[in-house]
This record gives sequence, structure tokens and C-alpha cells, in this order.
Amino acid sequence: MVQNEYNVRLDVFEGPLDLLLYLIRKNEVEIYDIPVEAITTQYMEYLGMMRMLDLNIAGEFLVMAATLMMIKSRMLLPVEERQDLEEEEDEDPRWDLVRQLVEYKKFKDAALFLSDLEERRENVFLREGEGVQLGAVQDVAIHDVSIFDLINAFNQALGRVREESLPEIISDRYSVSEKVDQLMKLLLSEESVSLLGLFQKMTHRSEMICTFLALLELMRLKQVRAQQIGSFGDIVLTRHDEWKNSADVLLLSGEDRDHE
Repeated sequence: MVQNEYNVRLDVFEGPLDLLLYLIRKNEVEIYDIPVEAITTQYMEYLGMMRMLDLNIAGEFLVMAATLMMIKSRMLLPVEERQDLEEEEDEDPRWDLVRQLVEYKKFKDAALFLSDLEERRENVFLREGEGVQLGAVQDVAIHDVSIFDLINAFNQALGRVREESLPEIISDRYSVSEKVDQLMKLLLSEESVSLLGLFQKMTHRSEMICTFLALLELMRLKQVRAQQIGSFGDIVLTRHDEWKNSADVLLLSGEDRDHE
């Protein structure tokens, strides 16, 4: 783990059910027939990434990890032994988790629908006005990414560094605050920046970690928006509507750390 002058703490962090739904969607599998072994392995990989980045991991993530390991062990039992257990409990060991996921997805989808409805209503004018023009409809859906989309992109970029076995030289020469300033300056000169392209220019693991944490900090401060074109497409960084200048953001992030 790269030692930084402060740790990034997100005000709102998606929970373990969000991560499971993300992995189910990413693997394109049926929610009622979860491949527990594969999903558990990937879940633990994401948990490891969050630990490496020193992100706050709520206890519920660890509880879910234990639940997945228990279900995985049950699913790996010989068919005869599994049938004996299922006769006692009269259900698939995955069903309790599936019920939770289905119920949670209903509420999540409803919340997304209401949020989308609210956004569309903002563009509805009750009285016709002169000179009012609405933006063109986009053919490809663009939506804000989740923390798991960001971790997935970061993990892919980090995998490239591992494969190339690039040496770490003076690993502490990078800092989150410097990367915050660099990202602000980059987005001031560029309308949008590809996250993948940003990581591809880096050759050190410590630089990539500091950049990723700086991105999370800027998103927390509502200075940067990370959006994705289509499902699991390239992630694009743009300036947030509440954009401030670089000095103000660095001062604000410093004040946040003083209060921790």
C-alpha cells in the first residue's frame, strides 16, 4: 500500500449486495442460478483491491464474504452429502442469498426509475417559451459509474503493470494531493479524459494508486464526474457542474483531513 498524507473516505459507499449484482451483470449470469465458486473468487478479488487502496470496508462486506464461502463449501460437497443436507433444509443453499438479491434489486431499480423520472421532469416545460431548445437525444446511453466500475478499470490497468513487471523506483515520490492538482489541471485543459488512457501513460504502481485515490477524492468533492458509454465500456472523466478552481479544492480536501 502506498503511504499517503491522507486516506480517501467516501461519504456514500455501495454495499456488498451492490457488488454481487455488479458481478452477476458483468458475468452475464442468471440471478437464480449464481455460479457461486466464480462469483466468490471475484468478490474476494474486489475485496482485496479495496483493502489495498485502504478504502473503508464496512463489516457487512466481510459478513457477505463469509456467507459466500459457506455457500461455496456447501456447493462443493459431494452430491450425496449435499442431498442429505438439502433434505433437512429442503432448499438450495443459494436461495436465501438469491431472495435478498432479488428483493434488493427491486428497490434499487425502483430508485433508479424515480431518479431518471425526476431528471426527465427537469426538462419538461409547462408553458411554451420562446428560444427554448432541448439538447439532442444521444444514441448511446451514458451513465455515472459505480465504485465497482472504477475498481474494475483500475484492476485491469494494474494487471498490465504486473504483466510487464515494471520496476518501482522511489515509490513514495507520488502523493494524492499532487495527483488531485494534476487531474484538475488536465480537466481544465481537456473537455474529457479517458480513464484507461490516463492509466496507460503510467509505468509505476504507486502512481496509479495515487491517481485512483485522487479521482475518488475529486468525485467525493463533486469536482469530477466519471461516466461510462454503454455497459462496461470505457470510463470518461469530465468536470462536474460544481467545479471549483484547483486551489479551492486542495484547500477543501485539506480541511476535510483536519476534521478526521
